[in-house]
Amino acid sequence: MLLIRYISCCFPEQTVIQGNRLAVSACSLNSIKTDVTMFSFRLIALFIVAYASTTAFAFCNDFHEPDSQVWKVGQRRWTIQEEYNYSKWVETNITEDFFIRHKIRVDCADVPYASRWIYARINHLPAAARTVSNRLIGHWSKDWSRFPTNTTWENDKRFRAALMAVLSSTSTRTLPFDTYPIHIAADSVTAGTTILLTGHAGMVSHVVMDGSTAHPVQTVEANMPTRIQRLQLRNFAFPDPCGDRVSGFLKFRWPIKTGDQWHYLPVKEYPFYSMEQYSSTFNNGYADYFEAIAKRIDPKVHAPNEKTEKIINTITCRLNERIPVVLEGNKKCQEIQCAEGSSFWENYSTLCRDEFIGVMFNHLEEIIRKNHLDRNAILDKMSKIRLQISPDRFVTLQHVFQNSKWLSSDPEATIEARWGLDKCSLIAIHLKSALESISFIQQKYGKTDPHVAERYIWSQQKIVDEMTSESRKNNCTISLHQYSRLESMLR
Repeated sequence: MLLIRYISCCFPEQTVIQGNRLAVSACSLNSIKTDVTMFSFRLIALFIVAYASTTAFAFCNDFHEPDSQVWKVGQRRWTIQEEYNYSKWVETNITEDFFIRHKIRVDCADVPYASRWIYARINHLPAAARTVSNRLIGHWSKDWSRFPTNTTWENDKRFRAALMAVLSSTSTRTLPFDTYPIHIAADSVTAGTTILLTGHAGMVSHVVMDGSTAHPVQTVEANMPTRIQRLQLRNFAFPDPCGDRVSGFLKFRWPIKTGDQWHYLPVKEYPFYSMEQYSSTFNNGYADYFEAIAKRIDPKVHAPNEKTEKIINTITCRLNERIPVVLEGNKKCQEIQCAEGSSFWENYSTLCRDEFIGVMFNHLEEIIRKNHLDRNAILDKMSKIRLQISPDRFVTLQHVFQNSKWLSSDPEATIEARWGLDKCSLIAIHLKSALESISFIQQKYGKTDPHVAERYIWSQQKIVDEMTSESRKNNCTISLHQYSRLESMLR
């Protein structure tokens, strides 16, 4: 009808409308055909212009991002696939020394926040955080517009200023506002998942499904106070939240934009959302909370001999990684002091690594005991695994297994002490530390709070008794002399 109206309007003398039919004189037919063709082109062009204008109008708010904000995201948004990409990035990039290399001060809650923001900045995805003052800040914020930007996040002064502000204005108290609880399964508990406990937080670094670790969930954590520090890689060891609905396994919420405002997608609309971990029946059918988590993620039953073999391989790998750290630390700390808390201490101390190895050895002992495995055969296998701890010295895995509590984590200790070959020196250190602690507690709290003093002194006295026994057993005359001297200080 639009075409009929156009012809009759433009060619009134040549056309006659008969009902719904159009009568056209023959002499004018060619002229009309030409004009109709031109009209069709004009009509198509009009539709194209109208569509383009409508599209531009519909998306102009998203595409128009001011240069003053922290970074631009365009049409990029979080999705399930992007969450899995984030998990792979965490597995690959968040190593023990990540924040040391990038000179970022962190505490426990800062690890998940910083990891999320850095990944979002790299991939131009939205990021947000609820501050302790209840303000929602994010990539769109303009507070740091005075700082210059850069194509790489490490050199982007604006981003780093914003990141530092985020880390200083968030904590374990704000994490519940920026996260949501998830279903406990292999597809939802992935690297990058936050684990929250009242006053402490960690992050899943890997999920190991082959039985080669004490628990499938491996975590990465930092401690207080806030500082540039080496992260702790651990087997999952967070307690049961016991219905505390702000703790447990959490994922970050997705910032979305409505109009000109950024806000979070409602909690119940997330793909992994679930409250099951807070259920009173969550542990039913399992030995405890740790097994409930482990079996929901990796339900496979691993054969004891196979699991033993894999755990031995994991421990050997971690010990081989320890060797260059100890050697380099020994060299550096002879040149300069590596006082506890210094950057050199953070670089060359193996405290967290040694803790992980100790947990793995305990887990191995438990598997041997529970499954009645041949301990002597396993020790014999360990005796054949050699570790070159220096250019001219080896120790066996069996030696480390049997002397793991005598490994020194102190970067200033000798190579021998670092590998449990100098028990007497370590016994002397433990004795000195425990006796000095007893002396301090007696002086500080002996009169003002005797009950607290008694409790702390009892715990330190247990260390003194154990070290004294070990000292006699190993004929450590030097440490016994030190013990007598230090004990006289307490009289």
